[in-house]
Amino acid sequence: MPRNPSIQVTRVAEARFPTRFGEFRIFGFTGVNEEGEVEEGIAIRMGDGEPEPPPLVRVHSQCLTGDVFHSLRCDCRAQLEIALREIAAEGSGIIVYELKEGRGIGLINKLRAYQLQDQGADTVEANEQLGFESDLRNYEMPGAILRNLGVGAVRLLSNNPDKVRALEMSGVQVVERIPCIADALDSNAHYLRTKRDKMGHLFD
Repeated sequence: MPRNPSIQVTRVAEARFPTRFGEFRIFGFTGVNEEGEVEEGIAIRMGDGEPEPPPLVRVHSQCLTGDVFHSLRCDCRAQLEIALREIAAEGSGIIVYELKEGRGIGLINKLRAYQLQDQGADTVEANEQLGFESDLRNYEMPGAILRNLGVGAVRLLSNNPDKVRALEMSGVQVVERIPCIADALDSNAHYLRTKRDKMGHLFD
C-alpha cells in the first residue's frame, strides 16, 4: 500500500524546451522534505494530456561526469539518451531529473569515491568506506513531481527495482518496467557487475 507522501512539491517554473530529440516542456519544482530541507528537481515532458497506455517515464539521477562530460566510468548518459530516444519515438513521455549526484552523496564525495575505486574498491565499497550507505536516494521527490504533473501510472524505463518499489510507495503505479540497458564497455564493466551483483539491478 502507498504510504502518505513525506514531501510536497510546488511547481515554480514552466517553459518551452526544444532539444535535438524533439520538443518538450520543462518544469521546475521545489519541495521540503521531512527533515525540513529544501530540494529541487526538474521534469521534461513531451506530449500533452494523459496518454494511453500510461506514459514512458525515466527517473534519472544527476550525473555531472556522465551527463555533461560523457564519462565512460558509468552508464548514466547512455541511459538518459536511451530514454530520450524512446520517448521521442513514442511522441510522449517524461524524464524526471533529480539532483542526487553520486547516488545522493554529492559531487565531491563522488570524486573521492572515484579515487577509492581507482585503488580497487567497487562503487558500493567506496561509498561505505566514505561512511555512506551504498545508495542514499529514496525517490520521494520524483514521485511527488509525477503526481503534481497529474501522472498516476507509468511505464518505467529502469533497471533498478528500488525505483519501482519507491514509486509504488509514493502512490504512482508502475504498470510496466522497461529495461534501459546501455552497452557494456571495458571502462564500465566492473561498475555494471556491481550494480547487478550488489544492488540488484536487472540486466535482462
